[in-house]
Amino acid sequence: MPYQQWIEPGGKEALRTARIAGALYLVIIVIGLLGETLIRNSLVVSGNAAETARRILASEWLWRVGVAGQLLLLLCAVALSLAWYVLLRPVNKHLTLLAMFFALVSLAVESVSALQLQGALSTLLAAGRLGIDPGQAQAMAYLAIVGHSHAFAVALMFFGVECVIVGHLLRRSGYFPAPLGMLMQLAGLCYLLNTFIMVLSPTLHEAVFPAILAPSFIGESAFCLYLLFKGINIPAWDQLTIEGVAS
Repeated sequence: MPYQQWIEPGGKEALRTARIAGALYLVIIVIGLLGETLIRNSLVVSGNAAETARRILASEWLWRVGVAGQLLLLLCAVALSLAWYVLLRPVNKHLTLLAMFFALVSLAVESVSALQLQGALSTLLAAGRLGIDPGQAQAMAYLAIVGHSHAFAVALMFFGVECVIVGHLLRRSGYFPAPLGMLMQLAGLCYLLNTFIMVLSPTLHEAVFPAILAPSFIGESAFCLYLLFKGINIPAWDQLTIEGVAS
């Protein structure tokens, strides 16, 4: 195998990686949307711990599916982070590595938030065996769900920084369209704003959520679809990687 292929994959290999990245991204987006809209939003009643507990226990299997989906999402996100590293490293390896550090921290925090969802169910199921007052168990479970939301917002903060860096690399790459990079940077800024607004002004956050994340959905969906159907500009990739090996 030629030396440069050990450093960067060729255009066809990079295209294959881009298509895999697009498929992983699609799975992540679909699981995230279904988990939030069809599962948690249908079972969690804001401000009502008792009704939330009743719904979760009545739809235990659905809640477990949501937690399992969150875990699958995390597995796909780790693989996607590696794909992004392969695809963006030729542009700037140091910035790409920085983006991956933010990605890993984000996924670590999100893993903790997924455990809180499981903890909410475990609390409700174990309340009788442990002699916990039902009202207290319901409150503990509800607070675990709230904790999940807060931890997930922190994860989105790190992911937002990752998106800003990734967007910058996309704009500079030459083998991805610059507008995609701009959309990803806008997505990252929206994630950052969402987190800090939630911390600083919960009332304002209730007013702007989920509209504040609409640009994030648009930007990420556009990038996902481009990876799936276009991949990369192979001649531009080959040119950049050749120049990188030569330098």
